[in-house]
Formats: sequence, C-alpha cells, structure tokens
Amino acid sequence: MTPSSSGGSRAPHRLLNFEPGNSSSSSPSSSPPLGNHHQPTVEEESDGLDSPSTRGRGHSVPLGESVDRADRITFKRRQRASSSRYSLFSVGTPLGITTPSLLPPEPAYSPYSSGTNLDQLHRSEQGQKDPAQSTLDPWSSEGPGRRVYDDLTAIDWIFEYTKERIRTRALFRRKRILGHIAQLWDSSQVWIVLIGTGIAAGLLAAGIDIVTNWLGDLKHGYCDSNFYLSREFCCLGLEPSDKCVSWIPWSQALRVTGSKAGSYIIEYLFYIIFSIAFAATASLLVTRYAAYARHSGIPEIKTVLGGFVIRRFMGTWTLVIKSLGLCLAVASGLWLGKEGPLVHVACCCANLLMKLFYALRKNEARKREVLSAASAAGISVAFGSPIGGVLFSLEQLSYYFPDKTMWQSFVCAMVAAVTLQFMNPFRTGKLVLYQVKYTRGWHDFEMVPFAILGVLGGLYGAFFIKLNMSIASWRKESKFKKYPVTEVVIVAVITAIINFPTTFMNPQSSELVANLFQECSPKTDDFLNLCSHGKAAGPILLLLSALLVMLLASTTFGLQIPAGIILPSMAIGALYGRAMGMVVQAWQRNHPRIWIFTSCDPDIECVTPGVFAIIGAASALGGVTRMTVSIVVIMFELTGALTYVLPIMIAVMISKWVGDAFGKRGIYESWIQFKEYPFLDNRDDPVPDIPVREVMTRIEDLVVITEVGHTIDSLEGILASQPYKGFPVVSDTRQAGLVGYISRSELRFALDQARTRSASGDTECVFTAPRSVIEGDYLDLRPWMDQTPITLSPKSSLMLVANLFQKLGLRYVLFATHGLLQGVLTKKDVYFVLNAEENAAGVAGRLSGIGEAREGRRLLGGDLESEADEDDEVGLLGGGE
Repeated sequence: MTPSSSGGSRAPHRLLNFEPGNSSSSSPSSSPPLGNHHQPTVEEESDGLDSPSTRGRGHSVPLGESVDRADRITFKRRQRASSSRYSLFSVGTPLGITTPSLLPPEPAYSPYSSGTNLDQLHRSEQGQKDPAQSTLDPWSSEGPGRRVYDDLTAIDWIFEYTKERIRTRALFRRKRILGHIAQLWDSSQVWIVLIGTGIAAGLLAAGIDIVTNWLGDLKHGYCDSNFYLSREFCCLGLEPSDKCVSWIPWSQALRVTGSKAGSYIIEYLFYIIFSIAFAATASLLVTRYAAYARHSGIPEIKTVLGGFVIRRFMGTWTLVIKSLGLCLAVASGLWLGKEGPLVHVACCCANLLMKLFYALRKNEARKREVLSAASAAGISVAFGSPIGGVLFSLEQLSYYFPDKTMWQSFVCAMVAAVTLQFMNPFRTGKLVLYQVKYTRGWHDFEMVPFAILGVLGGLYGAFFIKLNMSIASWRKESKFKKYPVTEVVIVAVITAIINFPTTFMNPQSSELVANLFQECSPKTDDFLNLCSHGKAAGPILLLLSALLVMLLASTTFGLQIPAGIILPSMAIGALYGRAMGMVVQAWQRNHPRIWIFTSCDPDIECVTPGVFAIIGAASALGGVTRMTVSIVVIMFELTGALTYVLPIMIAVMISKWVGDAFGKRGIYESWIQFKEYPFLDNRDDPVPDIPVREVMTRIEDLVVITEVGHTIDSLEGILASQPYKGFPVVSDTRQAGLVGYISRSELRFALDQARTRSASGDTECVFTAPRSVIEGDYLDLRPWMDQTPITLSPKSSLMLVANLFQKLGLRYVLFATHGLLQGVLTKKDVYFVLNAEENAAGVAGRLSGIGEAREGRRLLGGDLESEADEDDEVGLLGGGE
C-alpha cells in the first residue's frame, strides 16, 4: 500500500470537547455534536432540505439534558428547512456571523436537478470557540453524491438510477394543476425524442438511398435531362427492354462509340476513377473531421449501452460525416453495407435530441435506455423490418432491456418505417430494394440442401471472422496505420479492377441481392442472366464471385470509412445459395421421375433458386453475427411469406451451431475484444473457479488516500503522478480502515472547480466529518466520494464477483476483512480475466504475475488509450461537437 499524505506544516487542530454540562451542547439553537451524527436514508435525501438543528434534536440527546426531554423524542418525519444539501467548503462559523461565499447557494433539489454541480462554498472565520457551534451538519454532505465521467470510463448504474428515483419522487410530490402538468411533460419527453428519432432516421435513410443510387450510377454515365437523377429515375416509366435515350454512358459522352473495345476501356477507366474518388473522399472526411464515423459503429454502440463512455461518438459531426461518408463509401463499389452504420446514425439522432431535455441528458442510465430503443429504428429503415429492428436491439445490442424499452423500441421502429414508406425513395412502394414476394412454396426434399446451406453459413462466418481479425491485427502493426487514406485508395483500386469485368460484382450490392432473391418469371428484369437455363457456367461463376466478395469484404471491413458487414454477408450467402438452387433446379429438370421429386407438380416449376438465395443469405448473416431470432424475423419481413420461416429457422440454427464450434464470438464481439473495450456480456461462458483474492489488486499495490491530512496541492500531485482511475479512501495507512472510494474523474473535477473559486493550494481536504476544528478553509470531498461502495470478502469466488459486475453494471468492487481494506477489482480487470484464455498471458500468467508487464494495465489506470482532452461540459456521448 502506497500512502498519500500532504507535506508541510499545518495549523493545529483543536480536539472536540463534549463535557457534561457544556453550555453549547445544551443550547437549543446549536447543532448536535459531531460525534452524534445520523446518516439519512434515500428518502430523507430526496429533497435535501433538512435543517441541521432539526436533525440533531430529532435523533440525539446531548449530555446533561433531562430525562423529560428524552421522553419527548419521537420518530416523526423531521421538518424541512430551506438549506442546501451539500457544501464544498465545510467550515465552523460562530453563531450569528455570516460570511461571503464564493458560490451562490444551491436551491432546493428540483425534479430536473442532475446532482452534478458544485454546491455552496463557504469561508470560515477566526475565533470559533467550539465545533458544536458549527451550523454545518457533518452528514449534510452525504447522499447520492455526484459523478463526473471522463472519456473511456464506465458509468455508475446504481448511482444513476438512484438519482432518477430521487428526481421522480420529488416530481410526483408536486400537487395541483402545475404538478400534473410537470409530470405530463416529464413523461412525454422520452416519446418526443423517440418519435423525432424515428422521423429523422427515416428521412436520413431515404436521403442516403437516393444519393447512393445516383453516385453509384454516376460511375457508368449520367442523365442528359437532369444530371442529378439516377438511371432508374432518369428512365422512369420505360420498360426494361426499351432503350433509355436520356441516359448517356461515358463512352457515348466522349463520342467513343465506333469500337466496342474502346467503349469498354472508357467505361472501365471512369468506373475506377469514380470508385477511387468516392472512397478517398469518404476516408478523408472520416480521418479529418470525425474519427468515430468509421466502421459500422455497432461494437462501440454495444459498449456504450453496456455503460462505457465514449465522448464525441454520437455528436453532430459524427452524424454528418457518417451520413455523407456512407453515401460515398457505398457508391464507390467497395464491399460494405449501410445497415450497421444506419444504426449508428439513428443513435446519433437520439443523442442530439436528448440534449434538448435536461432530465434525459443528465442521466446516463436513462440515456442508454433511449439509445437502445433508437437503435431499432436503424435496422427498421435498413431492412424495412420494424419488428426485426426491435429484436435486433434486444438480441445484439442492448445490455439492459426492460419491458418499457421494448415498447419504446417498437414505437421508434414503427415511426421510422412509416417515414421511409412515406418518402418512397425507390418509387416502387418497397422500403428496401431487395424486398421480394414469392408465389411458390417449398418441398420436403429441399430440407437437405437448406441444412447444407446452414453448414456453409457457419463455416463462412467462422472463416470470415478469423480472416478479418487477422487482417486487422496486421493492419495495426503495418505502415498503413499511418496512411489510412492510402490504404483505402489501394483497396478501392483492387476492388474496382475486379468488380467491373465480373458479372455478379459489377452492380451495387443491394441491386445484386435484389436480383439474386428474385423469382424467375416473364416479367423479371433478368439483366444478370440468372433465369437462363442450361448454362453450366452460372453456378461456377456465382461461387467464384462469392469467394472474391468474401476476400474483398474481409479486407474492407476495418478501413477508415463508414462500413457495415450485414449486406456483404447477405450477398455472399445469396451467391452460394443461388448457385445451390440452380444446381438442384437443373437436377430436378433433368431427372423429374426420381422418387425424391415425386412431390413436384408436373406443370409447375418445382424448385425456386431465389428461395435458396434468401436462405443462404440468412445462414451467412447468422454465421457472421451469431444472431438467430432477429435474422429469422428480418428475412420473414423481407419475403412477406410465412411459408419460408421454417427453412430459414433451420438454416440459421445450424449456422450458429457450426459457427459456435469454431468460437463463441460473432464479428461485433470480436471487434470489441480487438479494441479492448471493457464490455462484460451476459454470456454463459465458464468463469475460473478461483477465489477473487488470486486476481484482485492487493492493497500493497494500491495507491490510497487517507481521509484527513491532504491539501489541494497534495491531491493534485497524486493525480499528476499516478495514472490510476480511482483511489480507495482509508482511515490511516497503518490500519487501512475502509472509508470509501473516489474516482479520478470526480476528484479532478472537484479540485478544478475549487481552484476556479479562488481556493488556495494549502486548503485542507477531508473525506470525513472533521474531528477537530480546522483553522481556515477546508474542502469537504464527501459528496464526490462513493461512501458505500460494494464490498465483499477476499474469500469470495470469482464467479460471484463476475456476476455482480455483469448484473449490476459495477465499475469496481472493494474487498475488506472486518472493515480493513484488502484489495480492489475493476471492471477492466474482470474483463481481462474472463478473456485471459484468448490473451497471450492466460490465467496462469496473470496469477503468477508474468503478464503484468506485457499488459501494462496497472489495473486502475487508463488502458485503452491515453486520456482524452477534457471537454468543458460534462456531457458524455456528444460532448465537444
């Protein structure tokens, strides 16, 4: 244990003297002795208006009083006065003497108070004769306290919900018409945010679809009548077989029409040039203006919803750059999707709307409930699947999903889908381009190839995750880390060179999936020749395209551009699924009398390759993400037919089984582990059966703070010299009696605010009720300290501790024996222990101390990144934008 004590000489403290018959003790106007304090309950703290004198008279009998007065003690609720609840500078002031304060008094606790602002600041006067004359109740600094969250730190779920209960209790005490209006306004704020988020997500998704289609078609040509129109809108109203004279290819624009080879080369060059330009622009926007706009954002969203703070991740600039960059990245032809990034876009909209409401933006737990509901809107507009969006949020994203969040998610997803339907971006009445309808059912013999597709999906998912994480690890150590735009340009060039001459890779990924899903009919626009019979090269080319797309997608996912993995996985599954469907269809046509085909009607097409494509897409998506129920519902809403739910369920189930055989983590969980986010998922993986004392940070390795004997200068010196994220507070360095725990964020914020209010560096700081009179000012830090941390015995099992972290969302747990501090364990410690088998050191290395130098964790310190620059505001998810 490393003690932290202040240096220099201090003014002498006068000991408290509570002798019988002391006039100050018997005075009815004086405060109770400091030794007879009472810790208020949560209910008593709800208003923060207790008078110190009334507290003392209601619960203690000073020495020298008569028995008659003791008999008059009752347990009635104490009267409340209009004093502030907390104080930053605690003083002992003679009666009748008022002193100027450096801060205005804090008003009574309001229903919309956040509890994160500094309270009243007092100055002491010379000449105090007895601490019993102090007007400050020693327990007036206790209660819910305050929390300040830095970047890349975890929130205190228990504190946030306690603060919310106190706020709502104060709100519902208000009576009459104004009280009812205030309650109605408070309950409607969440719905205003969710409805606004749904509308914003629908509008943004429609705009992204329109701009993406126009930029994607711009690689092939332009509309002569209106340059800003895509090919579909430029040729609107024409049959697929009719020639569109308004659409001008680039070879025709350059008047290179005499030679097919010349026209092909011109088209090829323009395709590559536009692909590079779009990809490079998207990467420049991300790297220069909003670094958090890269990737899909779903791993970060899962981590944020789990209680982690990532500043600027959902700010204004992130929303703008994510939307613009997504249009450019998808139009560039890179193998990525917009479904995952749309979830990030929806969460950004919700976060910005919550800034308008004080009660929402100041409570991190409620903020995450709203974000869980808002994430459903992203999948709703991405797939045209409102119910699938709700289940996606429940199954994949949310860490805490109460019943009310389910209803809120449904409303937000529904509003988003209705808005997208109203916008009708494709002018076809479809919410997404690859929404299809099937007129034929499936047969029993097709269950075998459906199961094979499930196996292929699991194998693809396992291989893709391994390959993608290997590329990400190589990229982290390679020279391309310093040149992200150059890497994007190189990948864009290779992708464009491969895409253009390949039939099934040339169109946009959403257009490819739409054609692979379609059912062959005379009205089908079969520009990919998928409905042509007797071509043996069709399935082979489909499989080759699936292999190339998998390699390109595994390289693209992780670049410094907005990129999702859902649509590329669906395209890969649809490619090999369509190939298998074409093989089964050709087999049935050539051998219709085999006994397995006896259920087929002679005059009706028996096998539908499009069904195989959509089941292959579901299996591939399940293999990569390891989702189940949400994928089935999404595919059901895409097809609109309940007939295909059973084969989709079977394929997804087998895909997950096969994928889990190679590793339990999906692609998003793998990226969370790769980025070392401290996300503790509620999974059923076995926890090492060891006592927690084997993995906790022992007291010998801790830097602790004593409850008295510190100054502002000494505490600032500790913060400057120690990287730890928090410090246990003990009574003294010999006994180490546990007093509480203060996080680095709260300690630094309190000291900075004291400095701004002209506090000198030698001002004494205390973490407990002063036991003697302090000459001059002193800083009471009890409001910023966790005075009741979760404490266990060091003999507790690691399984119990891990469950507490997972179920309660704890940030740390202290371990004590008979009130004496023994050690501490943080959320990041538990994360690294539970994932030790996949780290280099392993459990044995950690227990023996081998991996400590390599990890460089220091357990309580910042271990993800260097500490981010501090923002002026305390806002977390969008601060600094």
